[in-house]
Amino acid sequence: MSGHSKWHQIRRKKAVTDTRRGKMFTQIIKEITIASRMGGGNPDGNPRLRLAIEKAKAGNMPADNIKRAIMKGTGELPGMAYEDVTYEAYGPGGVALIIECVTDNKTRTVSEIRHILDRNHGKLAQAGAVAYQFQRKGIVSIPKSEMSEDDLLALALEAGADDLKSDEDTYTVYTSSDRFDEVRKAVDARNIKIDHSELQQIPDTAVKAEGKDAELVMKLMEVLEEHDDVQHVFSNFDIDEKLMASFSQ
Repeated sequence: MSGHSKWHQIRRKKAVTDTRRGKMFTQIIKEITIASRMGGGNPDGNPRLRLAIEKAKAGNMPADNIKRAIMKGTGELPGMAYEDVTYEAYGPGGVALIIECVTDNKTRTVSEIRHILDRNHGKLAQAGAVAYQFQRKGIVSIPKSEMSEDDLLALALEAGADDLKSDEDTYTVYTSSDRFDEVRKAVDARNIKIDHSELQQIPDTAVKAEGKDAELVMKLMEVLEEHDDVQHVFSNFDIDEKLMASFSQ
């Protein structure tokens, strides 16, 4: 499992405070709104919206909030005009960063992201400077208690998945971005519990970060993830798992 994927898993298992819960709701509402604007308000024909709604329900977001976000996206209710924007950057120790945002003001967002990077030993990069080091893939995480590895692998490959990896208590199915929705549907059809699923930027190779650089990278990740416009931060760092876990406590 890549360093960033392990960081993400550790952060998800961490107890969610009221502040983090509010941030999560803000992220999901923005995602629902922009997904509805781009692909329509029917989740059956809009995979991005369907995934956002599933995340909202998993986070116990009220149904009325979900409905209003969809209606704002389709124009049935007034609301902010959100758009996707992605920034590429370098962090401490030369690690690569891809920062995915949803914003109603790109000028403000890029200024604030640049400020965060400058204050935390990072810097913005030109478009394409680091993106070539990543591949956009779908990940579907399933508890090992749900089924055997062989059975899951057979199911996933038949649905078009690329690979399956496992850690202590979870299987992670990897798919191409265009097969992600089909693989998730195949798992759902078998009533298999999905712990987590999303599209991620997966690095081709990792950059080892140790000592002070490792601490600075984790601090930068945390500050970026707390910004209201930031939806996801992906990186190619490789940091000791125990250090990541201790930092996230």
